[in-house]
Amino acid sequence: MMLREQISAAVQETADGSLLLVHVQPKARRNQLCGMHADRLKVAVTEPPDKGKATAAVLALVASALHVPSSRLSVLRGDISRRKDIHVQGIAAAVIVERLLQVLSDTT
Repeated sequence: MMLREQISAAVQETADGSLLLVHVQPKARRNQLCGMHADRLKVAVTEPPDKGKATAAVLALVASALHVPSSRLSVLRGDISRRKDIHVQGIAAAVIVERLLQVLSDTT
């Protein structure tokens, strides 16, 4: 399966934006989008999973990759789990897929 198809499977259109499915790797060596982990975007962050630090780092990293303010992102499900469903307000799924493809192709 091509990367575009894999990313498209992890992004779902909603009434007021999109839902991005991520898998978080806390306490990594560096903050980065790593590609895909099963049906989710793998996001590595240096913060530990302690008092929301890793979640905050994930939201900041994803917001930066998508070129949106982090205030437009919120965790719908998985606040204390590695598997998080992140709502991105006001951005179409196709735009998110393109921006993630750009970031992932720059890192490989």
